[in-house]
Amino acid sequence: MFDLENVVAQAEEVAENDLEEVVMGLIINSGQARSLAYGALKKAKQGDFDSAQEMMAQSRTALNEAHLVQTKLIESDQGEGKMKVSLVLVHAQDHLMTSMLARELVAELIELHEKMQ
Repeated sequence: MFDLENVVAQAEEVAENDLEEVVMGLIINSGQARSLAYGALKKAKQGDFDSAQEMMAQSRTALNEAHLVQTKLIESDQGEGKMKVSLVLVHAQDHLMTSMLARELVAELIELHEKMQ
């Protein structure tokens, strides 16, 4: 016998699991981008600007991955409130925004270190 409620519940569970996986990808990529940016700053302080630029490029790649995840989330919601907003999703968005800001500021600091040398 076909149980519509059970099918709907299973679909919602799969969607929530997918959302958790997507959100974790957002957090991981954002964190990686931020860590690489701060690592690049450390290299710049040591005068190793080639390594700093390489790490900043890797940071940009990780940030791009996180941004793609965010874009997919926004597209799937279509501005209609379809997506369940959870604390972990808000946390992931916070990670992304602070990583973007950190990367921008680190880029400026690296430039200042280069000019000082």
